[in-house]
Amino acid sequence: MARTATKSVTRKTVAKKPAPTAAAERTSPFELTELQKELIAVVNEIGPAMAARAYKHDADATFPFEDYDDMRRAGLLGICVPKAYGGLGADYSTYCLVSAEIGRYSGATALTFNMHVACSLWTSYLTDSLTMTKAERAEHEHNRRIHYARMVKEGKIYAQPFSEGGAAAAGKAPFGTLATKVEGGWVLNGKKIFASLSGAADYYGVLATEDKPERSRRDTLFVAVPADAQGASVVGPWDPLGMRATVSRTLLLKDVFVPDEAQLMPRGVYHQAAMRWPHMFLTLCPTYMGIAQAAYDFTVKYLRGEVEGQPPVKRRMYPTKQIAVAEMFIKLEQTWALFHRVIRESRIDPAKSDRLRAYAAQYTVMENCNDICRLAIRTCGGLSMLKSLPLERYYRDSRCGSLMLPWTAELCVDRLGRETLYEPGETDE
Repeated sequence: MARTATKSVTRKTVAKKPAPTAAAERTSPFELTELQKELIAVVNEIGPAMAARAYKHDADATFPFEDYDDMRRAGLLGICVPKAYGGLGADYSTYCLVSAEIGRYSGATALTFNMHVACSLWTSYLTDSLTMTKAERAEHEHNRRIHYARMVKEGKIYAQPFSEGGAAAAGKAPFGTLATKVEGGWVLNGKKIFASLSGAADYYGVLATEDKPERSRRDTLFVAVPADAQGASVVGPWDPLGMRATVSRTLLLKDVFVPDEAQLMPRGVYHQAAMRWPHMFLTLCPTYMGIAQAAYDFTVKYLRGEVEGQPPVKRRMYPTKQIAVAEMFIKLEQTWALFHRVIRESRIDPAKSDRLRAYAAQYTVMENCNDICRLAIRTCGGLSMLKSLPLERYYRDSRCGSLMLPWTAELCVDRLGRETLYEPGETDE
């Protein structure tokens, strides 16, 4: 569903926003850049309205269009679009910090924001460092100019449906969605489950396998399918445990034609990106980092009797409460430290230790986020079960993180165990 575009916020305008919150500064062991401070400040200005809407969107399992209107007006939909194309030109770590700040206000909004931003982050910051022929580079330049104009000038929303219910999203098999080459473009057939922003996105960044006699992951295409394309449809219910406002229904593609310029990366380049830029799959983490911070912040306010709308009753004097908050703080700081280190290590062809640390960060953020929420509920007591307070939503949303492909908690542990003990090509035979 299209939304009316508004003029993007310039850096000069952004600089007038209020300073970053104490939480953002406290949890950063590294000095933030000016752009990072400015963009975090923008989120802090629009974030309270997102938080106020989160209850209703969660209860109704409806998409937060109002949040996207606010982000569009703030220029955030073009956060990773290079400045040369009218965007804010944020790099990988800057995007991660901004996304985490959004997650403090609304986890579901941050998670869908990731799906949108990945379509520009992958095609700019990541792709610019990949190996391409001169012809491929020219093709990519032509195509991404079209997509970036939609994001920045028209305010269009992109999605990134990944999963199919098999091993493809985990990187273990070719995608079942097939792309057949025809004159002037491609014809797509397939199905994507858990397609976040379904019914809300203007374009779906679909991963598909080129239809050949012998199909390979090397033949993966990344193409933008218009939501109103003939043969594209969204089906099925959406009533999950958590992340309900992502509205991740099923996307069906039946004989959907897209022109060659719909490619978000040149033919076959996605596989190179997946092999050489493993951190591209870590961008789900910021959402859950933000939720973890939100759960801790709420617990402190609650125990101090400072939660708006609640009686000003202090509960901080009890040793059991103090011990629980101390445990939450330790776990939160450990998680932030690993998160900050890993997002700054993101690069093409990272060292083995960097790649392993990325797996460890994904696992740690996802698992610790839910454990911090668990501690928050236990510490705040019976009232935290009520939907009028956000803790039960934080808990439900955070429990979903470890299930998300391509790096589920189980896959991270599996890869860590194998890759710490074996070098590529080694066997025990």
